[in-house]
Amino acid sequence: MRLPRSLQARLGLSLGIGLTLLWIATATVTAVNLRHEMDEVFDSALQETAQRLLPLAVQEIVGREDDGVTQRLGAIREHTEFFTYIVRDARGRILLQSHAADPDIFPAYDGTGFRQTATHRLYNEDALQGSVRISVAEPLDHRATVAREIQMGLGLPLLVVIPLALLAIVLAVRAGLGPIRRFRERLEARDARDLSPVPTTGIPLEIVPMATTLNGLLGRLKEAFDAERSFAANAAHELRTPLAGAIAQAQRLQSETGDLAAAARAADIEATLKRLTRLSERLMQLARAEGGRLRLDQTSDLRGIAQIIVDEIERTISPGRIVLTLPDGPVVSDLDPDAFGILCRNLIENAIRHGAETEPIDVSLSPDGTLRVANAGPVVPKEKLENLTTRFERAGPNTIGSGLGLTIVAAISERIGSQFILNSPRVGKEDGFEVCIKLPIAGSRR
Repeated sequence: MRLPRSLQARLGLSLGIGLTLLWIATATVTAVNLRHEMDEVFDSALQETAQRLLPLAVQEIVGREDDGVTQRLGAIREHTEFFTYIVRDARGRILLQSHAADPDIFPAYDGTGFRQTATHRLYNEDALQGSVRISVAEPLDHRATVAREIQMGLGLPLLVVIPLALLAIVLAVRAGLGPIRRFRERLEARDARDLSPVPTTGIPLEIVPMATTLNGLLGRLKEAFDAERSFAANAAHELRTPLAGAIAQAQRLQSETGDLAAAARAADIEATLKRLTRLSERLMQLARAEGGRLRLDQTSDLRGIAQIIVDEIERTISPGRIVLTLPDGPVVSDLDPDAFGILCRNLIENAIRHGAETEPIDVSLSPDGTLRVANAGPVVPKEKLENLTTRFERAGPNTIGSGLGLTIVAAISERIGSQFILNSPRVGKEDGFEVCIKLPIAGSRR
């Protein structure tokens, strides 16, 4: 039999089966012992009956005038007679018998003591040098009936006690495993990025080493992730200054050289350095999305942040191409403004980079906090769509970009517990790409 995977079910099942078998074994042993004691009691009663009746029978028989006449004693009132007896002489003639005695069940007299046939238990006794002999018989069915009644008396309560005991075991096991269940629930309630120590108060001593080991593992994981994010942020930050200097030198080289080939190589170097600069910025944003606090104690209106990001992108990257739609009322959220700005910038730049150049980029923020960025362009295959949030995953082999834009957006969305949906084609259109994010909105709006 395959045991259940639940520790609670295993304990309840094993304890229940063990206790049931123990009770059945105890009841069986008790019944056997009682049957043995019962046989001794009935044998004693059989012997006592014979020894008490024999003197009375002797007095009755000795005073008779008719020798060898059978006398049957009548019953005072009707009753069930478990013990029957006959009194015989040395020649085997029946001189006296009880009213319900059947001479056929009594075997020939062969001395004093206990005898047993297929149907009866007997005791023989004699007096007057063996001239008067008494045999008392008890049906074996009587003893079997009494034994069955005793067994039923022992077994029937078990039909009530065992289910109650099993229920008590289940409740006791459930109560005993309550701290472990609560410990499990605390673990299940965490998201994948919560690496803080798990509280160990109230858990059984047997689980404390496991909880301590788990907290140690969480601590080491947190240190490793912090080191990874710190390295990415610091490396990207430290690259800013030398990259800016290298770009300036490449631009100066283009302006000063008269060699067209050298100027072209300097332009290529400048383009490469700019891509490296964008990559370092994306790495810093990713470190910020994965490691920083994204939900604040104070709130802000997201409309102003969205307007600033769109204005800056239109001024520096793509003038007049973005169509921004904002609600009339404020959209108040506790989302970190910097995180929202990173989110908007990456989505809009991604749409500009991969969308059709002749079509506008639709950016909208609804009153319920839904941010939607959509662009025209070819439809992204479903299998490709599912992998776009993977790090360094690009829409195509010749696509310009770091492959981190949607990864950063997905990281922010996961950290703030928002729904992040990618659609291609756009909703209500036959082409293009669309991203929708449901941002957290404060309960009260001003």
